[in-house]
Amino acid sequence: MFAGTDISCRSTTHGRSDLDVLTIRAGKRALERIRAQGLAASDDSIGALDDFARAYTAQSYPRRPSRKLVSESARTMLAGLFKGHEEEILGHPHYRLHILTVRGRWPLTRDSSLTTSLGFGMAAMANALGRRHLARFIDRAIFHDAREHPAFFRTGSRFDAFHTHEVALEPGNLSEALLASASIPLVLEGVPDIPSAPRGVYWDGGIIDYHLHLPYHRAKGLVLYPHFTDRIVPGWLDKGMPWRHARGEWLDNVILVAPSRDYLAGLPFGKLPDRRDFVRFEGDDAGRMKYWRAAITESARLGDAFLEFARRPDPARVLPL
Repeated sequence: MFAGTDISCRSTTHGRSDLDVLTIRAGKRALERIRAQGLAASDDSIGALDDFARAYTAQSYPRRPSRKLVSESARTMLAGLFKGHEEEILGHPHYRLHILTVRGRWPLTRDSSLTTSLGFGMAAMANALGRRHLARFIDRAIFHDAREHPAFFRTGSRFDAFHTHEVALEPGNLSEALLASASIPLVLEGVPDIPSAPRGVYWDGGIIDYHLHLPYHRAKGLVLYPHFTDRIVPGWLDKGMPWRHARGEWLDNVILVAPSRDYLAGLPFGKLPDRRDFVRFEGDDAGRMKYWRAAITESARLGDAFLEFARRPDPARVLPL
């Protein structure tokens, strides 16, 4: 159990009066750091994030698109954002990029409508019996900055039931690793034989690490965790199991920042945009794009509120994580 009390951040931007828009939770060590040193924040990547938001919002698909079409669309979008910038991304002087994927084991050693449906159906049933049983069907694969591992992964160490493949990122595998990390089974195609990685088919790393419940306590500093909810669910297949939620010392130095319930209630449909909106707005791309752009504009208030907290942190108002 981590000590802490409530925090709310208020913003008066965009013509709104004092409205709590953020929920912030922190582990024990993170809260101690806030009390002692506060927080400092900076951002030099706003333009790139804006480009990504525009490209993602502008996607358009026919009714029931094929996995191949969605994968080709994602590949095209990634190329538009990152092609020619691989060295810049992988050589950034301050930031280190790490990408999580999963690699299929039998019967997920190949990707087809039959084997993928059968394999992930079996995996879901095994996971229902216990998360450790999911490891019979998929491995974790982390594509990490070639200069250093993330602090919470120790080379060759094993911290849960899943075997973890460690692959250094390089210009030749960056785009494929990024695509694999977004390849939801049966929505996109799996990505086969990524360069420099063990042979096999790779999918979205969220199947194992949905909300990234990792041994962050191994890191010396704080882990800032921007999230869409204030609950951490370990695996994608655990979403319907409320008793499976992250807790314990792994979160000791984590600061989780999420939209508050008041903020969400003020959005159209009372929620953040998500991929189910492609179905909700089927045949009305213009309506979906209008809704998403409105939500993106509103999200500036979240950034304002967090920066306000970073400038004047009030640890007496932090919720336990």
